[in-house]
Amino acid sequence: MNKNMSSKKISIRFYDDREVRAIWDEKNSKWWFSVLDIVAVLTDQNDYTKTRNYWKYLKSRLKKENSQVVSATTQLKIMAPDGKKRMSDMLDYNGIITLGKEFPGKKANRFIEWFTFSEESIDGKSKTKASPQ
Repeated sequence: MNKNMSSKKISIRFYDDREVRAIWDEKNSKWWFSVLDIVAVLTDQNDYTKTRNYWKYLKSRLKKENSQVVSATTQLKIMAPDGKKRMSDMLDYNGIITLGKEFPGKKANRFIEWFTFSEESIDGKSKTKASPQ
């Protein structure tokens, strides 16, 4: 991990009392969001292992379909539930929107709406932060 990655700004927002972690990428002026956090929100899952297994299954299925979600995924170190920094799959804004569309139902629609339109959402703040002052 290069030196400037360790000094990344971390952001945590809550959607329905669930943590959504993100890391600010200064070089590219964008947020990278934790895929596992998004999957936990969209599947309404509290169990980290089940969430990780679900993402593994979904990622495999999407890879077979040549989904751009998988190719857009990057790995960054972020604090894991066990308190250790671990490599984790991360997606940018567009990747999260695409991933959200893989989930049926109102919960995914509500999440995407919150994620894209709320000024209190991570993206609302990152757009403000990323735009020239």
